[in-house]
Amino acid sequence: MEDLLAIAAQFEISEKITAVKPLGEGLINDTYKVMVDENAEPRYVLQHINNAIFQDVDMLQDNIEKVTNHIRKKLIDKGIDDIDRHVLRFIKTKNGKNYHFDGDKYWRVMVFVKDSVTYQAVTPEYSYIAGKSFGEFEAMLSDLKEPLGEIILDFHNIEFRLKQLRDAVAADRVGRVKEVRYYIDEIEKRAEKMTLGERLFREGKLPKRICHCDTKVNNMLFDKDGNVLCVIDLDTVMPSFVFSDFGDFLRSAASTAAEDEPDLSKIDFNMEIFKAFTKGYLEGTKDFLLPVEKENLPYAAMLFPYMQTVRFLADYINGDTYYKIRYPEHNLVRTKAQWRLFECAEAKEEEMRKIL
Repeated sequence: MEDLLAIAAQFEISEKITAVKPLGEGLINDTYKVMVDENAEPRYVLQHINNAIFQDVDMLQDNIEKVTNHIRKKLIDKGIDDIDRHVLRFIKTKNGKNYHFDGDKYWRVMVFVKDSVTYQAVTPEYSYIAGKSFGEFEAMLSDLKEPLGEIILDFHNIEFRLKQLRDAVAADRVGRVKEVRYYIDEIEKRAEKMTLGERLFREGKLPKRICHCDTKVNNMLFDKDGNVLCVIDLDTVMPSFVFSDFGDFLRSAASTAAEDEPDLSKIDFNMEIFKAFTKGYLEGTKDFLLPVEKENLPYAAMLFPYMQTVRFLADYINGDTYYKIRYPEHNLVRTKAQWRLFECAEAKEEEMRKIL
C-alpha cells in the first residue's frame, strides 16, 4: 500500500491521496482506484503498463495522448458537457511525463470515469451499439494528422502470420505436422483469398486508418441509463485496416461457442450479431468509409477466425510456446474450433454481401 501511495504521489494530483485499492474483482491485479480527501468515490485510476507486451512505452503513451487529445478537442468543439466522462484523461507526472518508471515497472494515472459501468453480454442490441461506437471512434480519428506508431508490429498482418505458420511447419520441432496436415492444407488453399487486404494496400487501393484493434463490448463505458460514454483500453490503438475493428469484434461476438469449444457442433457464426454490428458500424463510419472498405467487410468477418486458426496452429506445431494452455491438446482444440467458425462464416459470405 505504501509503495502504491508513493507511486501515485509522483503524478500531478492536487488533492490529498488517502488510499489506493485494487479496482475490480481481482481479475486485473495491476489496476487500482485512487481515493482522495476521504471521498467514498475513487477519483483516479492507477495502472501498471504491461511492458512485456507493449515494449515501447514512450510510443504507447504518445499514441494514447495524441488520440485522446484529438477526440477531446472535437468533443469540446461540439459543446459536449462533462468531457472527462466522454474521453479518457491522463494525468502527467510532476516532471511532465505521461508515465512514471519506478525502476522496475511503468505506471500511468487517468481520471476515474464516475457513474460508469461495463457490460459483458453480447446481444444484438449491444452489438449494434458497439458497431456504432467503434465506427464513430474511427470517424473521429479519420482526420488525425499526427502519425501514430505501430505498437505491436504486424499484429493483424495475415501474410506475417502465414509466414510464422510456414516456418513452424518447416521446422516441425516436436513432430506434430503429420497429425495436423489437413488443417495446414486447408489454410494454404485459401491463403491467396485471405491475403486480399495486404495486396490491396500494396496496390494503393486500401488505406490504413487509426483503429482500436481490440473491439469488444466490455471495452466501452456506459452510463447507468445504458448510453455509451466512451471507448476505453486504448493500448492497441494504431494504424490498421478497418477490417481489424470489424472482423476482430465478430470473431468473438458472432461465435456461438467459446474459442476453445471441443464440440464443433456447437459452433456457428451468428448472423443476427453480424447484422446488428454491421448496421451500427456503417452508421458510425458513413462519413469516411470507402467503397473498397465497405464491400470487403464480409472478407474481414472471415479473416479473423482464419487468422486465429493460423496462430493457434503455429503455436501447436511449435510445441505451445506462446499461448497459455490448460492441457496438452489445448491449442489443437482451439485450432479446430476457430477453423469451424471460419467455415461457418465462409458459408455465409453471400448472405453477408446481401445484408450489406
